[in-house]
Amino acid sequence: WGVCLMTPTPMTVTENFANVIHGLNASHLTDRVIQRSKRMILDTLGVGLLGTSTDVFHKVTQYSKIYHSDASSTVWGHSDFRLPPLYAAFVNGVAVHSMDFDDTWHPATHPSGAVLPALLALSEILSQKQKFSGLDLLLAFNIGIEVQGRLMRFSNEASNVPKRFHPPAVVGTMGSAAATAKLLALDQFKCKAALAVAASYAGAPMANAATQTKPLHIGNAARHGLEAACLASLGLQGNKQILDMESGLGAFYTDYTPQFLPTLQSYSWLLDQQDVAIKRFPAHLGTHWVAEAVSSLRKHLVETDDSVPTSRIKKIVVKVPVVRYVNRPFPNSEHEARHSFQFAACTALLDGSISVQSFSDQKISRPELKELLSKTKLEHPADNKPSFENLYCEVNVTLQNGKMFSERCDTFYGHWRKPLSTDDLKKKFHSNASSVLSVEATEGIIETVDNLEKVEDCSVLGAFLKGTQSTKVLSKMCLP
Repeated sequence: WGVCLMTPTPMTVTENFANVIHGLNASHLTDRVIQRSKRMILDTLGVGLLGTSTDVFHKVTQYSKIYHSDASSTVWGHSDFRLPPLYAAFVNGVAVHSMDFDDTWHPATHPSGAVLPALLALSEILSQKQKFSGLDLLLAFNIGIEVQGRLMRFSNEASNVPKRFHPPAVVGTMGSAAATAKLLALDQFKCKAALAVAASYAGAPMANAATQTKPLHIGNAARHGLEAACLASLGLQGNKQILDMESGLGAFYTDYTPQFLPTLQSYSWLLDQQDVAIKRFPAHLGTHWVAEAVSSLRKHLVETDDSVPTSRIKKIVVKVPVVRYVNRPFPNSEHEARHSFQFAACTALLDGSISVQSFSDQKISRPELKELLSKTKLEHPADNKPSFENLYCEVNVTLQNGKMFSERCDTFYGHWRKPLSTDDLKKKFHSNASSVLSVEATEGIIETVDNLEKVEDCSVLGAFLKGTQSTKVLSKMCLP
């Protein structure tokens, strides 16, 4: 009798991801990952709350009101109505990216906005049956961030500022699916299915950058990832090798090379190795190098009344990488202005800084701004690469009398190499959130996120985000 030996089938990358998503637990989180992710969560809540004041947010909430469900979740900043979880995730995700004020990672993506709204919407409806702790939320959130970072590293092309697809619409959808699959406690097989289903929701073209449609990319990533996990929980299946195939997630990249995750026994998080960039004003990340260089240069030109003599300026040259969708000489809307190197340079020169108010119609239409824009041109040095890791900005201003001033920024304040201080991060959050919530609710969110790993019931965040509850009462509810 012969013995037939079966050769074991090699594990696929998709199986590896599903096993890790299912197997990671709170003990794998490091102190640095917890601290960095809490900063990301606080910042995301703040920019999302501020974003509820935008026109695009009002449009998508008006649309989403047509959907009804017995289960409902909080719409941030609103105590008067709720939405089914999928649409709460959608509108809150749109709010996060509505001003392009949310965090940015390398390779280039906005990681938090695709994950946090989905998790908070899901946790509210699940908490009717079981409590989810702050540590549960942190673990699921970090899995969603980690999956995005790992998928971005499947492509060298992804290291550059994107040209074809908006990354959050691709990897953000996958991260949302992974995070919500974790919160739903799906097994390895259903985690794999969630990734497969999510891949068929992924992708949005860069052509819609600088329009009201771009924030929908984040909202859809949050919603579609959650929907994929919910469908997988019901047994819906997809291609079991979705991460391994060029016709799977590889469809989005020309140089797709899938890789295995580290083993659970010695798991290392990407967020442990590299922080994220947190913005000080609501615009494309590349404009932050421009604003910092120009703010340094402005001191050479400013007069006693803190104004800049625009008539004495002959020419402004801004040296940046080639990023076509941020090359907008004369932006006509807030969304175009947020994606304009030229607008950032001229606004920082006129005002000394850029803020939320800089993108109002009144500021954009100023005659003195248009005068400066007409004198501004971009140059693209060969050594200035379109990568958020390596790019720089050099600004030269030539006066009518021939005198020239120059300043350069290699790393702006807020970049992962030069992160915001805790105080400045909280000031940003407070400024953003207090435009929508009471001081009590704003402080309650700060306290809750500060202590998130100790919070027993993270549904307290939903109550604060509505702005209707008492801080003292909720603190007793959520802290041991």
